[in-house]
Amino acid sequence: MVVVLDASGMVLGRFASAVAKRLLRGEEIAIVNAEKALLTGRRAHILAEYRQRVARGAQKRKGPFHPKRPDRIVHRTVRGMLPYQQAKGRDALKRLRVYVGVPSDLAAQRPEPIPGAGRVTTPRVVAIGEISRNLGGVF
Repeated sequence: MVVVLDASGMVLGRFASAVAKRLLRGEEIAIVNAEKALLTGRRAHILAEYRQRVARGAQKRKGPFHPKRPDRIVHRTVRGMLPYQQAKGRDALKRLRVYVGVPSDLAAQRPEPIPGAGRVTTPRVVAIGEISRNLGGVF
């Protein structure tokens, strides 16, 4: 059974840490609406930081490689909270699926809430979709 989680309006760090814990427990998770997850902070600072990350990995064959699509940004954030270089982390990451929007096969399932991840206490927020568009990501 796949657990569906909606990232709309969720603070990405809190959301990703909760997802990582559940993945390590053995759950299969599908995250929908990845482009609507939020990062808190000054918009200009966040966009500059992501532009710098992508530019750092701009060589053709050498890394580090940073994603531009919103679903891949969320996937990479969750990966950073898992021990992905160990077997248990790799197995946990294989149980994660991230989608932009809601795919038709998951539309019938009701997303579960993540308590505390949606609490935004500042007006300074940037959506992952906006970051992706700024980086030139196509979704």
